[in-house]
Amino acid sequence: MTTIAPETPTPPSPLVGEAPPSPAGPVDAAALAGLAEPPSLPLPPLVQSLRFSQRQIEFVFGARRRYGEVFRMRGIVSGGPIMTSHPDHVRSLFTAKPEQAPSLTKESPLRPIVGPNSVLTAVGPRHLRQRKLLLPPFHGEAIEAYTRMITAAAEREIDRWPIGEAFSLAPRMQAITLDVIMAGIFGIEGRPAPGTPEARLRAAVKGFVASSMRPGAKVSELIHLGREEPIGLLRLALGTLDRPTYEVIRARRRAELGERHDILSLLLQARTEEGEALDDKELRDELLTLVLAGHETTANSLAWAWERLLRFPDAHEALLDAVRSEDGAEERVEATIVETMRSRPVIPLIGRRVTVPWQLGEFGVAADTPIGISILLLHHREDLYPDPFSFRPERWLGGRKPGTYEWIPFGGGIRRCLGAALAMAEQRVVLTAMARRLDLEAADPAPERALHRNVTMIPAHGARVVLRSRRA
Repeated sequence: MTTIAPETPTPPSPLVGEAPPSPAGPVDAAALAGLAEPPSLPLPPLVQSLRFSQRQIEFVFGARRRYGEVFRMRGIVSGGPIMTSHPDHVRSLFTAKPEQAPSLTKESPLRPIVGPNSVLTAVGPRHLRQRKLLLPPFHGEAIEAYTRMITAAAEREIDRWPIGEAFSLAPRMQAITLDVIMAGIFGIEGRPAPGTPEARLRAAVKGFVASSMRPGAKVSELIHLGREEPIGLLRLALGTLDRPTYEVIRARRRAELGERHDILSLLLQARTEEGEALDDKELRDELLTLVLAGHETTANSLAWAWERLLRFPDAHEALLDAVRSEDGAEERVEATIVETMRSRPVIPLIGRRVTVPWQLGEFGVAADTPIGISILLLHHREDLYPDPFSFRPERWLGGRKPGTYEWIPFGGGIRRCLGAALAMAEQRVVLTAMARRLDLEAADPAPERALHRNVTMIPAHGARVVLRSRRA
């Protein structure tokens, strides 16, 4: 008879704790009547929208201090949202029936950019169909293949960086992650050949992302709150993206797909339950979502990692020592990534619109109410993460894994980011390569503030660094 030894439990950590339980989930009308309404922020909706979009960190932390972990905002989306940051509330929304708590991405500021047809903005059966189709290219053997491309792209990019000059890491990280995601989508090894539709699309994406950093971009974001279609300058800017995107689609339709397994070829061959193929507009929405969301979030997470590391010398030295000595390197790299995504989540807010009455602790909300999950507030709870504003990768050493509803930079439930495995693989490879080869310093010792751009939170100056030396 074989005896199976019990698993050794992960020892308790003084840097990872638990939140007190808080009841949450769907309730009937009678139960709702016995619950209090969440407190509302007294500012006018326009003022709330402006402060939230300009200084989200200060705004939501200030609101939590004054009103507690559940409060109502006005002006971001129709009807609210109600904001929460308790893991039990998160669990109730992530595990709910899809029809009871559909995603708010249908009302996202990204909708005028990527359209209504992508896996990001679709809800219901269409979302599930698109998700099922796109899961295989982002998991298992596909990630192993991507890893080789990531390594080559990282080494190629690192060799280009100037020594002794200040520069921003974010665009350098984007150069790596854009090459990787385009390789996965279009099946191209390395950068697209000059003169090809894919090369023109790559250039357009870089230009579009760069333009979103200009001062006028914030005005455009505010103008498009609640809109489904782009207007004004955004519509013109999207034209520069749409032309090469449709050019790529037309060229691939004419090609022999054969045994190709890249994402565009899979989408072209996909059929609905009624046997219908995706039209060009549906393909456009999906491709732009994958290209834009699939490279920029990961690049900015890497930029945040170095922004944090260079301001916490103990964490920086521990990473360099582990990687260069090859003693505990994998664990230290993983811990650094997890702590970065806890302390500086690139997507700081996600949401659901409940279609039935819902309990959030002592409060109740009516049907058709949007509920925002502040990832920022959740990740900085003192009970979950003692010393939450410090950068402490050692929280995650010794086999400790982040909780499903306590650490949610990729969202969760049926809306969890499709590219999470690829994003983690990219960060592991690039962070390791940089720690092994580069001696970096912060260009300015002061921490970089967070800049809120559309739905993302990025380093305001792109994580400015100075490269002091580069190893072979």
